[in-house]
Parts: sequence; C-alpha cells; structure tokens
Amino acid sequence: MRANDPSSSTPKTNKAVVEQYIPIKNVKIHGSKNTGKERYKPGDQIYVRKVSGFFQKLRQRMNLVYFAFFLMLPWLQFNGHQAVLFDISEQRFTLWSLTLWPQDLTLLAWICILGAFLLFFVTTFLGRVWCGYMCPQTVWTFIFIWFEEKIEGTANQRRKLDQQKLNRKKVIRKTLKHSAWLLFSLYTAMTFAGYFSPMQDLFIDVVTLNTSVMMAGILVFFTLATYGNAGWMRETVCLHMCPYARFQSAMFDKDTVTVAYDSKRGESRGARGRKQDHKAMGLGDCIDCNLCVEVCPTGIDIRNGLQYECINCGACADACDGVMDKMDYEPGLIRYTTEHELQGKKVNIVRSKLIGYAVLLVIMSTLLVLEIVNRVPLSLEIIRDRTELAKENFNGDIENVFTLKILNMSQTDNTYKLSMQGIANTQWHGKQEVTVKAATVYTLPISISVDPYELEHYMTTITFTVEQVAPIGEAKIEQESRFFNKH
Repeated sequence: MRANDPSSSTPKTNKAVVEQYIPIKNVKIHGSKNTGKERYKPGDQIYVRKVSGFFQKLRQRMNLVYFAFFLMLPWLQFNGHQAVLFDISEQRFTLWSLTLWPQDLTLLAWICILGAFLLFFVTTFLGRVWCGYMCPQTVWTFIFIWFEEKIEGTANQRRKLDQQKLNRKKVIRKTLKHSAWLLFSLYTAMTFAGYFSPMQDLFIDVVTLNTSVMMAGILVFFTLATYGNAGWMRETVCLHMCPYARFQSAMFDKDTVTVAYDSKRGESRGARGRKQDHKAMGLGDCIDCNLCVEVCPTGIDIRNGLQYECINCGACADACDGVMDKMDYEPGLIRYTTEHELQGKKVNIVRSKLIGYAVLLVIMSTLLVLEIVNRVPLSLEIIRDRTELAKENFNGDIENVFTLKILNMSQTDNTYKLSMQGIANTQWHGKQEVTVKAATVYTLPISISVDPYELEHYMTTITFTVEQVAPIGEAKIEQESRFFNKH
C-alpha cells in the first residue's frame, strides 16, 4: 500500500465496535467552581444549604445527645473519683466501678474488636449511617455550619459574602465566625483532654493559666485540629482521609439500606408548573431543582447513583420530600431504600452476611462479659533478691529473700492475707497481712527460711497466695516462684 493512499491514513470504522461504546457526559456540580472537567476538587467551597425534615430532626437530636454526653462525661464523679478517666501516666483506665490496668490488655482488645464488628453489622444493615448521624467529624462540621448560619447567614448569603471585596462588614463577620470556631475548638480540646487528665484540676489550671508546657501543647494541637477539620477541611476528611469511606463497599450488598434516588419514578427530569400534568409532558417526578445537591454536606448529586462520598445523613431525602409536598407528588423520590427494592425485587432483610455478623457479636459479647465477671481485681508480682539466691542465716537455716508487689486493682481499700505453700515447716519473716489502698501498688519485702533437711533438691517450686480478707470478698490470686538451696 502506498504512503499517499487515502485509505492508509483514514482507517475504516467498525460499526460493531462503535455500538459497544457507552455514551458519557460531564456532570457539573451545582453551586461549585467545578467546570465539569472533574467531578470534585478538594479546593471547591461547598455552601451547605439548611434543610428541615424528619431525618434532619432525628440527626440533630442524636447529635445533641451525643454532644451533651461528650461534654458532661468527664465531669461525672463516681465513689469520689472521676467516673471516666484514661490516665496514661498512671497506666490505668477508670470506667465507673471498673479499673483497667496493663494486665487487662486482652479485655481492652475484646472491647475494640466488639466495637469493630458492631460497626460492620450496622454498615451491612443500614449503610453508612454512623458517618451521617454519629461520627464526630460530621457532628462537629454541622456545629460549625450552625455558627456560620448565625453569623454570616444562609448559604446564598455566605456565597455572596465570600465573593465580595474586603470591607468592614466582611471583616467583622469573618472575625466573629473564626473567633467562635476557635473558642469552641478550645473548649472541645479541653473536654477531650479531660478524658486523659483529671477534669477539675485541668479546668482550674486552664482558667488560671497554670497548665504545664506539655498540656498547653496538647490543648493547642487539638484546638487547631478541631478548627481545621470541622472549619476548613470538612468533607475532605470524609472523602480523602477517612479509611471507612474506602472499605465500606466491602460490607454493602443489594439489600443494604442506603439513601437512593428512584430513577424509574424521577426520570426524565425537567421543570414544570405545579398544576401542569408532567406525565403528559413526558417528565418524571424530579423537577431538577438541585436542592438535593445544595443540602449535601459532601457536595454530591445522589441522582448519579450510589457513591462512596455519601454519608447517609438523609439531607437530600428531606429536601426532596419538601419539594414533593409542594408539588403534591408522593414523597420518597429520594429515600432510604435498597437496590433490590428499587429494582422491584424481593428485599432480604435476614441474610447470611447479617446473620454471621450477629452471631459473632453475640459470641464476642458473651466472651467480654465472662472476661469481666471472672476478672480478679488483684495482681501479684514476685521479685527475687538477685544479689544472692540463697544464704544461710545465724540459725543454720536456708533463707531466700523476695519482694512482693501487690496491686489492688479495685476502687476500694482492701486488706489481704499472704501465705506460701510448697515446703513444709517454713518461717515467714515479714508482714503476712497488709492493707492496700485502692488502685495502688504495695511493695512488701519478705524472707522465707527453712531447715536445709526439709529441702530435697537444689531448687523447689513454691506458691505464694494473696487472699482478700477485708472487706470480705472473693479476690484471691496464686503465683509460683522458686526456692533455692545453698548448695
């Protein structure tokens, strides 16, 4: 074939191949700076429009309870101490009547595993509702948006204010907003720190400006983190930083309840008058008002199908139901539903994956309860004298020196009786009954002596026993050690 042959430069089009191509179009997000070339840019400003409805009232009430719980919990007292305190410096976690120590690492592991599987179960059943209703990032973002609405106005007013040139009104409102954000962030940081440091002492130190350098650094860090996450980054955290958004699809199936748009009922979209017969015009119920996009905190269009950015907050469903009510249409064009329901198929609420998660939750909850019930709030550490394993005292007896560290893991002062078994006719030199204060370690040096004729071997296994005698309880622990002969 010659180089100048037209057939060599213009390839023939295969009709069968062309018919397999899927037509695409660029989608422009309403109210965004995006030109349609990209679906989302992290730098785009999303002006979330206020919406009211059943799901938003439910979310607000849940957020209020959650936020009040977060604020009040560090202030609660129980039996003379802070009810919830994760004291890292003292290496103990206090949860009302339960005190956890490093020895209880397995118990903490069970709690974390149980929480993870509970999240898996809820996600499989109700989708990403944790993100929409209970996630701290969402709760604090909506609180910061509330400050914006009170200071700068509605979404349209905030957009116009940002587009204005710098003037006195803009400076005052921006200063008030960011000041409110920073003060609220500082209070959040102080409350959060109160879970890890005694809250009453921390509050007094902050008010009197008497905090340590380390605590001041912690407060500054968490203040700026809250201010940045809820004030500036917002949906960027959900879309690009939160791992839950990435792996949630592994738990979804076609019977998972998510917020979805009923395309069969809504298409084709188009504007129309309230009294016009839209069906005669060949239109669906969607009037293409874009309110579902304007109220979305992550800036997506739910009409494009299920997207990992959706946090299942239901804002678009409330906005759409409001429009349907004004148009005298049936509500539920956007609603909590399943993929099978939208396809007109049977919805399987009880299914193998859900049953599997439920069974695992029951098993792990049972194991956790058993672990707590069978937990002995007492620990014993035995330290031998390392300078001399055994020595002969002035009576000719063989003597071994030990240091007993008794940890009272309960929240009451207890009296314990100590004893030793394994060798007959031994003599105990030191206290055999001690009182240990709540959540403290008692160090007791003792020595055990025995006639060498009672020792058959160079090394004999012995058992120390610590038993609670007052107040009367069932706390008892045994710990093995070794008794060495001189020769």
